[in-house]
Amino acid sequence: MFARILEFVPKLEKKEEFIKVVKNEILPILKKQTGFLEVLPFFPEIKTDKVLTVSLWTEKRYAEAYEREWFPKVEQILRPYLTTPISFKYYMVETTLCEHFEKAMVA
Repeated sequence: MFARILEFVPKLEKKEEFIKVVKNEILPILKKQTGFLEVLPFFPEIKTDKVLTVSLWTEKRYAEAYEREWFPKVEQILRPYLTTPISFKYYMVETTLCEHFEKAMVA
């Protein structure tokens, strides 16, 4: 399993609108992608900190295909709601350490 972790700072005054756009426009795109499993958004308690969004993929190649084919459109949709550019990194999820989570994802 692979994780694609995005970091950015949203415009706080547009948080509710941002969440609606992600739910109604971005999530449907993600759900159509081969290998996509789940997205986990993390909003900080300190409002000036970055938001972290983790998307989980069965294989890195699927996350990379999404990156090439769809992410430019997604980034364009999100841009009006952000104060910083989106940065991202890939991580391998060590599933042997999260057995309960892996079983829940398969179920």
